[in-house]
Amino acid sequence: MVCAFVVAALAGCGDRATEAAKVRDPGPVHVHGLGINPADDALFVASHTGLFRAADGETKATRVAGRFQDTMGFAVVGPNHFLGSGHPDLRDKLPPFLGLIESRDAGRSWKALSLQGEMDFHVLEARGRRIYGFGSDWESRRPRFLTSTDGGRTWASLRAPAELLSLVISPDDPRRLMAAGERRVYFSGDGGRSWTELDTPSVGLLAWNAEGVFLVDSEGQVWRSAREVPSWTVVGSVGGSPAAFEGAKPRELVVALHDGTIKRSTDTGRSWTVRSKPS
Repeated sequence: MVCAFVVAALAGCGDRATEAAKVRDPGPVHVHGLGINPADDALFVASHTGLFRAADGETKATRVAGRFQDTMGFAVVGPNHFLGSGHPDLRDKLPPFLGLIESRDAGRSWKALSLQGEMDFHVLEARGRRIYGFGSDWESRRPRFLTSTDGGRTWASLRAPAELLSLVISPDDPRRLMAAGERRVYFSGDGGRSWTELDTPSVGLLAWNAEGVFLVDSEGQVWRSAREVPSWTVVGSVGGSPAAFEGAKPRELVVALHDGTIKRSTDTGRSWTVRSKPS
């Protein structure tokens, strides 16, 4: 669930998505987040132009519920249970910053949980009832890093080590985090209250599952590290520059390329096949 933090572009994202829809359906444009629904193993693709779904075994992703909501932050937290953030489909007549929103029906409908009109999370991650969000504050238009321990109903402020492009949570402990900025990768063992800079061979987007921590850099190289000892080795390549990256399952990774192609690996990043492709 990931996007470069460009404050100047925030206000117009939803406008562009809805205006494009009046002419033709543009499909998923500028993918921000990915997730696999545990209910049916369907792939979900969150983008500037809406949320899309590719059923298990299908390579065509279709728009969910005819909606054009600009879903900047996106996280699958359970069967048919998603969290999101971003900008509304203009037909909804909502504030331009959605805050934290929730779907209990696999993205067909959404409701506001908190921070509506206040926050736009570009990076959104959750494990259990613990949520981390990095994005823009409506009033100041400055970046903020927030955390919730009660499923997003109340929030506390944290200090981000940099403007975050990627954030991942340990599958074993929601207080253990890795974060990537434009130049460095960082680790926190106390829920984001303090950070240590890591020695990494490159920077890029992160994923963390039971097989370890993975980093895909701007050239598409995939690096892997053991969970407890940050010793990085190249394991494969996705064949292009990544837009979003997710450790979908214990042995499954998914990555979005900038042309909208989604690739999947089921062998810890060694080989990749097309999971979904733009029409």
